[in-house]
Amino acid sequence: MRADIAERSLEIGKYICETKKTIRAAAKVWGISKSTCHKDLVDRLPKIDPVLAENVKVILAYHKAQRHILGGKATAAKWKNVNKRSMGG
Repeated sequence: MRADIAERSLEIGKYICETKKTIRAAAKVWGISKSTCHKDLVDRLPKIDPVLAENVKVILAYHKAQRHILGGKATAAKWKNVNKRSMGG
């Protein structure tokens, strides 16, 4: 693995642990795609730093568990606004 990719994987892993941000947010900070960021964290990081990778895995699992809840809230808010507009409110 190239040294720059390994270093990026470590930096992203540390960022995720410190900030508890999502893959999407981390990818935006580093200017890479979500797919590349995910590959760095899930495939590459365990080979470089298994302990950090495990910590990142816990955070990513939490975000995955919350995904359906946040999506539901967004949908509810959307329909609440649509109903207000249609009723003249």
